Amino acid sequence: MTFKTPDLCDEFEAELGKTLRVVAPMFKHYGGRQRFAGQIVTLKIFEDNSLVREAFAENGKGKVLVIDGGGSLRCALVGDQLAILAQKNGWEGAVVYGCIRDSVDINAIDIGVRALNTHPQKSIKKGAGDKAIAVTFGGVTFNPDDWLYADEDGILVSTKALIKV
Repeated sequence: MTFKTPDLCDEFEAELGKTLRVVAPMFKHYGGRQRFAGQIVTLKIFEDNSLVREAFAENGKGKVLVIDGGGSLRCALVGDQLAILAQKNGWEGAVVYGCIRDSVDINAIDIGVRALNTHPQKSIKKGAGDKAIAVTFGGVTFNPDDWLYADEDGILVSTKALIKV
């Protein structure tokens, strides 16, 4: 996949702040892919990653899972086993507004991951949360079926596809 978020910002400058939004630079890079893009699938959860497992068990070809974990730094929402499941099912990547764990192992998996930080403790599993709803963090609203582009320079969200993925 070849794109650079600065080039996309330049090319679609007239759309910035309208149909193209830039996520605040608050995420750390994890996973074997530095660059990933795809159509957004959303989850809103809090310290419970049951829905993450359900989502990653589905076909993720051409998709990015956006997880609004409420910014919690008290447990991890994605670990190596979930990252392996996501990679196996074709997910392009995940953006986690929360923490991950097993970062060294995740860095060896062919998937892109952005998260606030790492935490060694796993989450609870009660099945609580919402799927396919608009979530907001990093100064941006992520709508299901919007498009996400992430690389070494940042994360963009667009209401339409900017490149062929």
